[in-house]
Amino acid sequence: MFDPRCHLRPEELAGLRRRSNLRAWLLVAGNWATIAAVLAPLALAPGPLTFLLALLLLPGRQLGLAVLMHEAGHGTLFASARLNRWIGQWCCALPLFNDLPSYAAGHREHHRMAGTRDDPDLPNYAAYPVDRASFRRKVLRDLSGRTGLRLLGFVARGAAGGVTAGASRSGTRPFRQMLLVQAVLLTCSVLAGMPWLYAAWLGSFLTTFMLVIRLRQIAEHAAVPDLYHPDPRKNTRTVDAPWWQRWLLAPNGVNFHLEHHLLPGVPCYRLRRLHRLLRERGALEGVPDTRSYGAVLRAVVVQAG
Repeated sequence: MFDPRCHLRPEELAGLRRRSNLRAWLLVAGNWATIAAVLAPLALAPGPLTFLLALLLLPGRQLGLAVLMHEAGHGTLFASARLNRWIGQWCCALPLFNDLPSYAAGHREHHRMAGTRDDPDLPNYAAYPVDRASFRRKVLRDLSGRTGLRLLGFVARGAAGGVTAGASRSGTRPFRQMLLVQAVLLTCSVLAGMPWLYAAWLGSFLTTFMLVIRLRQIAEHAAVPDLYHPDPRKNTRTVDAPWWQRWLLAPNGVNFHLEHHLLPGVPCYRLRRLHRLLRERGALEGVPDTRSYGAVLRAVVVQAG
């Protein structure tokens, strides 16, 4: 079994695993500041064009929160376990109708069973590659809101974790917390005299965010060399994409998914360095070098016949 630690010196491994409260706070605050900046044009000049702009730019920022929730679930965002629990839940998970404890439980199963037919996330990517007509139907479901409404239905019935990985049970208390956070967001926008800001937040979650989540899921594990191989280098993909694609589709280092599966204890803000070290030392020799999300789509969407 491949062990990436064999390619790293002990001090390098310790440095890669080191967690920083400062860097975590900067990521959380920066993500919310960027959300405010994305909504600013809609606040200053409300109209169809600025609303559409918000729907195009918000999903990447919402995914940014989902990634930070994921990090908190691994205990790798903050050095403090308490901060991981509270900030990961109230500032990252609940605004996205998710619940950190139930998500983390389901996600641990994904890591444990990745590369097998018992991976709980297989429904998200096992069918790929698909033909263009099939993929077009999936995109239309996402952008029409059908995927998002279906997800909210699951959440209302007590399921959580569907935003980023399989669905696990959360119960009624987290659902009440989700509603409380949504009520706070709505109240803030109403008191500011701009209720359309919350409409953009919810509208993005139900439509374009669902498409971005789909693209992230297929980029990580769809149409890889061998989905049922125990080596993450075979069953997981990293996309070392240009900065603008990462900003839109893969914030906070989520594109380095292979490295995350190799060493889940490395915080997202150190995955690029891990990627570079493993490349330099030949640990990723033979692993496909995917450089854009366009390349991912060409791999997962094929012509019929």
